[in-house]
Amino acid sequence: MGRMSGPKLKSGGAAAHEADVGSQPATLGEIGLDRFAPYLMNRVMGRWNADIQKALREFGLTTAQMRALAVLSVIPGLTIMELSVYTVTEQSTMSRTLDGLESQGFVRRVARADDARAREIFLTDAGAAAFARVWPLMRDAYEKMLAGIGEEEREAFLGTLRRIVRNVRRHNL
Repeated sequence: MGRMSGPKLKSGGAAAHEADVGSQPATLGEIGLDRFAPYLMNRVMGRWNADIQKALREFGLTTAQMRALAVLSVIPGLTIMELSVYTVTEQSTMSRTLDGLESQGFVRRVARADDARAREIFLTDAGAAAFARVWPLMRDAYEKMLAGIGEEEREAFLGTLRRIVRNVRRHNL
């Protein structure tokens, strides 16, 4: 496989001057894939999703269903729109996902007290049990992903990710 970093700028010319004064590289080749955060995040999440999806088959769950169960285990009573944001799933996909989870008896939808048009989603006991069976798989994949990274570095990394989420978010969730 070829090298992952981009080419170095040669001295001389306007491009070299711009690099010398600290401006940002102009091309992806100059940045390099190994220094381009969206590329690295896609690689990590692509591998995470593929590994999780493969393991979820034995539980009869999809990745979207696992995400919904995971979020609802931490934040019960979300609307479909809110759950879609937290799970990074299209609202139409989340609606179908919830239909499946409801038919399995894993979630229930309840009219919101202050607005009967809105439905809040909660895990049932069966849904909580299903997530409890899946959680060790998720925890093991998480630990594998962060193997060899000390606690201080993990906390710094998570802090950086939280700032990135704040920078890119479109909802106050």
